[in-house]
Amino acid sequence: MKTALLMGTLTALLLGAAGVLGLYIGGSPVPYLTIALILAIIINFVAYYKSDQIVLKMYKARVVDESEQPELHRIVRELTTSVGMPMPKIAIVPSENPNAFATGRNEENAVVAVTEGAMSLLEREELKGVLGHELAHILNKDMFISTMAAVIAGVIGYLGQLGWWITIMGGGGRDRQGGGIGIIGFILLLVFIPLAATIIRMAISRDREFGADRRGSEITQQPDMLARALLKLQSVSSRRPMKNGSRATSSLFIVNPFKRESLLSLLSTHPPTEKRIERLNELALEMGRSPVSYQAYQ
Repeated sequence: MKTALLMGTLTALLLGAAGVLGLYIGGSPVPYLTIALILAIIINFVAYYKSDQIVLKMYKARVVDESEQPELHRIVRELTTSVGMPMPKIAIVPSENPNAFATGRNEENAVVAVTEGAMSLLEREELKGVLGHELAHILNKDMFISTMAAVIAGVIGYLGQLGWWITIMGGGGRDRQGGGIGIIGFILLLVFIPLAATIIRMAISRDREFGADRRGSEITQQPDMLARALLKLQSVSSRRPMKNGSRATSSLFIVNPFKRESLLSLLSTHPPTEKRIERLNELALEMGRSPVSYQAYQ
């Protein structure tokens, strides 16, 4: 429900950006909106359709068969069988940063990747909790949702850039509609609306993480094991940041692999680990399991 509300707000921002552009240029924004929409759809469709190949190559991940990683395949098969989903491909990322992510446009084309750091750090049941979280992302269709959010936010960004170029070329409706309106429109289009879109997109990402934590725990029936894993991953990840890849992909990972959680929580791709643990502990108590102490891993 929260994600749907955020997506609706993001769409409203898109319409608002188009309206402001029309006000600023003194004409119809439809041609500009159409161009921006087409560009955003093409770029994000390619990213969505080829996401597994792009991300695996970016992080030098290697798909492994069962003979290479029998225990990892055994855990994933246990979980997928319990929920009736296809077995995804399994990949290993050659990084000391302890982490994991899922990618792929649907259940039939999904890949679950685990770093070497996570394999060496986590106990079996903790690793199972992490894998349950990643399978939940696949079941929740989070790749599709994040792509749609990226399309809308991307269009808003393109409209802002169009407003900038129109200003540079000496256009804009300031002369026709008054300097005050033109300046306000320019600031809204270039700064505030794109910033609001980014904040909402990050909020969607955080909401999907909470959702995957919960559904993943329902799959494994061990929210405490996921909580323990998150605490370990966050603690060690901050000391062993990912050395390759792109920060733009940080939302894919179960914890941010590049830096500590941002003080600017509105711009963070992940919820604060402490908040995630609180929710997992509540779920653990509901399931009759013991909560995990956040301070024990600090």
